[in-house]
This record gives sequence, C-alpha cells and structure tokens, in this order.
Amino acid sequence: MLVSTPLAPRTARVSRNTLETRIEVVVNLDGSGRASLATGVPFLDHLLDQVARHGLIDLEIRAEGDLHIDAHHTVEDVGITLGQALAQAMGDKRGLRRYGHAYVPLDEALSRVVVDLSGRPGLDYRVEYVRARIGELDVDLLREFFQGLVNHAAITLHLDNLKGHNAHHQAETLFKAFGRALRMALEPDPRMAGITPSTKGSL
Repeated sequence: MLVSTPLAPRTARVSRNTLETRIEVVVNLDGSGRASLATGVPFLDHLLDQVARHGLIDLEIRAEGDLHIDAHHTVEDVGITLGQALAQAMGDKRGLRRYGHAYVPLDEALSRVVVDLSGRPGLDYRVEYVRARIGELDVDLLREFFQGLVNHAAITLHLDNLKGHNAHHQAETLFKAFGRALRMALEPDPRMAGITPSTKGSL
C-alpha cells in the first residue's frame, strides 16, 4: 500500500508498506544535502548519504525489512520508494534542465552517470565489480536499487564504472555521480521558465 502526502514545492513524503518491508522516504529537492538514514543496511546508508550530499537533496529514509533473509527486498524497495518520492517532488518538470551528467573519481576509480528526466523508465548499468560483496552487501543489489528507482521515478539513467580496482570506490563513485547528475537535471533553466523541456509538451 502506498500513501503519499504532498508537502512544500519540490518536496515529497512517500510510505511503502508490504509483507517484506516498511519504508518511509522524505525528499526536498531544494535542500542543502542533509541526510538522516536508517535502512538497516549500513553500506546502503553510506551510499545514499553521497546522493544527498552531492545532489544537494535533503533526504530522510527509514526502512524495516526482512534482513533475516537477506538485504534484497530492503535495498530494492528503498530504490522503489525513493523513485516514487522523486517523481512526486519533480512535479510536471516545467522549467527544468531535464538532462544531467557527471564524472566522479575516487582515487583509482572513475564513474560516469547521465540522467534524463524523460518520463520513461530506462536503465543502462555497466559495472563490473572487482568483488561480489562490500562488507555484508551483495553488489548485485545495487543494480536492483537503481532498477527500482528508475522504474518509479520514470527517468532514463546510464551508469558506467569506467575504471577501478576497489569495489567500495567503484560503488561510491557511482552514487556520487548520480547525485551530481541528478542535481544538474533538476536545476531550473532560466531560459525554459514555465516551459516543458520536450517537443511532446509533456514529460
């Protein structure tokens, strides 16, 4: 069951409750990068903090999931709920830049992320991690997070890890670059004030 409560402009609160997870997400797209995170998956909290900090998005996430099984449902459902919150906060996208991109390095690792607030879900994810787990987190779940997010935010997202031999660095550069690219796409474009950035007239 999904319950959404409208708040201030470019802000959203979304709750998602299933037999597997209970999640609440609050986003402010015009924030200062503050984050309050408690997903039960510590490395996911670390990565989401990068999105908030580098995207200048205020982000609150609380999650309770069936972690006694594994982290799959929690990680995927956090992506789904965050995607729903982003979609709600973006509104009709009038006057936004729509497209964003970023390259982010961390020591030896380098990732590129390109985002389009297209209104269509699409994920191209090209990451070959050098190991299967980062701490207790299965790296396969990071793709599930982004798949859930793009499906429910209705955005097109290309994520490429271009180099790296430390899996922690690989993942962190992806999330930092995602935050930076999203920040660019969400910025108001003064030359597009009141205009939907699409020849179709809607996104």
